[in-house]
Amino acid sequence: MGAAAGQAEPTAAGKSAALGVVSGYRPSATLPIMAEVRRQASRRRTQLALGFMVALPLIILLAFEFGGDGDDDRGRRGGAFASLVDLATSSGLNFALFSIAVSAGFLLIVVVALFCGDTVASEASWGTLRYLLAVPVPRARLLGVKLIVALMYSLLALVTLAGTALLIGTLRYGWHPLGSTIAAQIPPGPGVLRLLAILAYLATTMLIVAGLAFLLSTLTDAALGAVGGAVLLWILSSILDQITALGDLRVVLPTHYADAWQGLLSTPMQTADLAKGAIAALCYATLFIGLAFWRFTRKDVTS
Repeated sequence: MGAAAGQAEPTAAGKSAALGVVSGYRPSATLPIMAEVRRQASRRRTQLALGFMVALPLIILLAFEFGGDGDDDRGRRGGAFASLVDLATSSGLNFALFSIAVSAGFLLIVVVALFCGDTVASEASWGTLRYLLAVPVPRARLLGVKLIVALMYSLLALVTLAGTALLIGTLRYGWHPLGSTIAAQIPPGPGVLRLLAILAYLATTMLIVAGLAFLLSTLTDAALGAVGGAVLLWILSSILDQITALGDLRVVLPTHYADAWQGLLSTPMQTADLAKGAIAALCYATLFIGLAFWRFTRKDVTS
């Protein structure tokens, strides 16, 4: 009993050493989010992507200013798109709506795929991934931090595009009601809310691209392969969605409800497809991101 009483109580360092853990190590303190934010902000692709989001509305404005009337082109384009082009110069809200509409089908897909597909694959291609895991940064935390930062920059790109277009359009064309090709004009106040709702829906649907690119980023060491793969699969889904012979099978395609945001421009608003599209986007994103975590936490990292 005396020997037992004489034994020293194990210290915290001793307990950590016995468990094979360095004293003071906290997994939650590794790879801070702000450190990753600053790191990604210093990268040229981030600067160029966000810079283009600012430049695009300026390019569109110059095209309207110096492009002429284009009556013949309007005739060739056809009804809905021609009307949207005509409305673009009627107010700042319409100019912002037009800038978002022409970007949603491809440009935003590429930008989101770039931010999310470059997360893990770029570290692997540089040979730094294994060093990050040897710090050690837990694999789940590494994926979580990189995904959060990628989604933050994707959202920033969308907001930057819309904000710049709204500012430039308002300065040039004034603060007037939001026009619509399928309803009466919407006053500026409610028009801003409709525009914000469109941005929220687009951000939700972009989660599909983000999840797919993120999954591909954990499967390859080539960032270009992850980015290009996500874009190509989205394009393939869009093509299949145009084939009416597929019937109800098109409903399960990720892109089937991609244009449901147009229901927000009608009076009253058509929200049935919006709800279906949002639910489908969240389901696909959860599936892709879950597969990414499952795969990465079990793979052998050699690069």
